[in-house]
Amino acid sequence: MADDDPAAADGWLLLVYRVPPEPSRLRSAVWRRLKSLGAIYLQNSAAALPASVSAERALRKLRSEILDMGGSAVLLSCAVLAGAAEVHGAFQAARDDEYEEIVDRCEDFLAQVKKEYMAHHYTYAELEENEVDLEKLQKWFARVRERDVFGAGGRQAAEKALVACGQSLEDYAARVYAEEAEGH
Repeated sequence: MADDDPAAADGWLLLVYRVPPEPSRLRSAVWRRLKSLGAIYLQNSAAALPASVSAERALRKLRSEILDMGGSAVLLSCAVLAGAAEVHGAFQAARDDEYEEIVDRCEDFLAQVKKEYMAHHYTYAELEENEVDLEKLQKWFARVRERDVFGAGGRQAAEKALVACGQSLEDYAARVYAEEAEGH
């Protein structure tokens, strides 16, 4: 995907909005929604996403919600005439930050599994809890990867960290099953 630059062909979507200052939860809700979509802020209240049908649909919905909050919003389809490298770089940096956070959480996951080994705590309850945690990490990675339309460099490290987590969980599961077989 890194060689296929969708934004170069399709451009960008730009949501420029204003939300009432109070209650502050409204601004927070808009910010969280834009962050979950992978949008980058070009400046206050001006967020951009590479153009796609799904991004347009999501931003149209958000625009409607902003209007319902008593705010104002306009959704533009545009091309970057100057500063394209900066916009692209900001988008890549945002994805790399997300991948880095996934790697950090994977390190936490590996430390938690190691802690169970150190405590000789081999139970199905812990195994199930760790399976749920790994599934959350995998789903989070899938969401980030979906919005990583340019192939950010951090993806490979996140994939590698998830593989390590999966292997660690498999090893832990084998130990849980072995302990059960021995009647511990």
